[in-house]
Amino acid sequence: MPDADASATNSTNCAPGPSARDASQARAEPAPGSGAQAADMHAPDAHASAAAPATPAHDPRAGTTRRGCAPGEESDALALLRLLAAGGASAPRRALLEACGSAAAALAAGARAWADAALSPQQIDRLRAPAGEAFWREAGWCGDAGPRALDWLAQPGHRLIAWTDPDYPALLRRAPSPPLALFVAGEAARLWHPAVAVVGSRSPTPAGSANAVDFARALARSGLAVTSGLAAGIDAAAHRAALDAGGLTVAVLGTGPDIAYPRRHADLLARIAAEGVVVSEYPPGTEARPGQFPARNRIVAGLSLGTLVVEAAERSGALITARLAAECGREVFAVPGSIHNPLARGCHRLIREGAGLVESAAEVAAALAPVAAELAAGLRRRLAAPIDSGHAAVIQAGQDGPAPVSGDSDPPDFADPDYQSLWNALGFDPTGMDELVHRTALTTAELSSMLLVMELEGRVSAQHGRYFRNR
Repeated sequence: MPDADASATNSTNCAPGPSARDASQARAEPAPGSGAQAADMHAPDAHASAAAPATPAHDPRAGTTRRGCAPGEESDALALLRLLAAGGASAPRRALLEACGSAAAALAAGARAWADAALSPQQIDRLRAPAGEAFWREAGWCGDAGPRALDWLAQPGHRLIAWTDPDYPALLRRAPSPPLALFVAGEAARLWHPAVAVVGSRSPTPAGSANAVDFARALARSGLAVTSGLAAGIDAAAHRAALDAGGLTVAVLGTGPDIAYPRRHADLLARIAAEGVVVSEYPPGTEARPGQFPARNRIVAGLSLGTLVVEAAERSGALITARLAAECGREVFAVPGSIHNPLARGCHRLIREGAGLVESAAEVAAALAPVAAELAAGLRRRLAAPIDSGHAAVIQAGQDGPAPVSGDSDPPDFADPDYQSLWNALGFDPTGMDELVHRTALTTAELSSMLLVMELEGRVSAQHGRYFRNR
């Protein structure tokens, strides 16, 4: 189960430890537009009942450094896993992380600092416990959760992003009850990309599936990412359409990041991990449990500028996502349908309650363009991006392809030589990352962040992992 929020103090006294990366960098967030209020619904996916998270401890197998993981990094990752497994309210643990700077320092700070951060007696007892199989199982995780998570994190493209990490998504940080940490497969910086959640029924009509494909394809081509929950029906259709259009899609799981639910979506999950981003607040190996899916929906809503409901019954998990989006202050949109279609009733209910009635992706893009531009500005501040030749539109309403950069046709003059080198290395034909590394002598990590900023500026477009100039 996800962590519950509670108020916490920031007056924690911490033992000396690694200093925090400046979390204020990640707080450059947009002020999203208002959304429509939707009524609460029941959980969408059903499986076995969930156990509440509980105690961590030291597993002897976790003492060996994993390949690709420095000892200090692994120590901090294991400490963060223990904080996650402590369960209970997450706000006190966020305060503890902010005060101490790192999970390892927070764990080393001791019971006095934990109490100062308003951790409950139960959480303190769990943090004191040794981390063996019993500890992880008491947290509701698999018995080898610690070593298994470290093995997963040692694989390329896998990360555990803590609340204090500058890469923690700015939009999600503004949402109610944000997760203490995220397991991410793919380029974590892309979680800052302007996104629309596309959600709906797990058993849509043919027309509903077609609408999901049309909207997701057009949104992806307009420069917006498509976020959804990898569920059957509308979710899967939206993910596939975004990928097929050469766009970005983000899958938020109600399981561990290595487990597809439903199982038949294993190939789709692998494709999204390779071409997009997979996100979960649950450690690797976590199976599907009913309480985890409504919790997953808050992350879907929190990562997105707005939520589009394509087709949904009156009692639908998609309406949970819509309600959570409205509570985040995000826009909510709904596609109308026939009065004789029971799967249109949830959408009609949302429209009656104030959601935007939309008939095309262009209407969604037009409504979100201002807040998407604010998110782009926040990312530039986060990366200290030295692009100084004007701010292009991130998306352009009514356009089926990438938005052109505003201004004349003169080539831009970048203040930073690395950006200028990257621009010179790009052409109007799609170029792969390996070739850009060769042409610029920059690292893949550096290029990924720079390309994302240039995409948000509208200067660069991406298609199937290859990049080209947008003017």
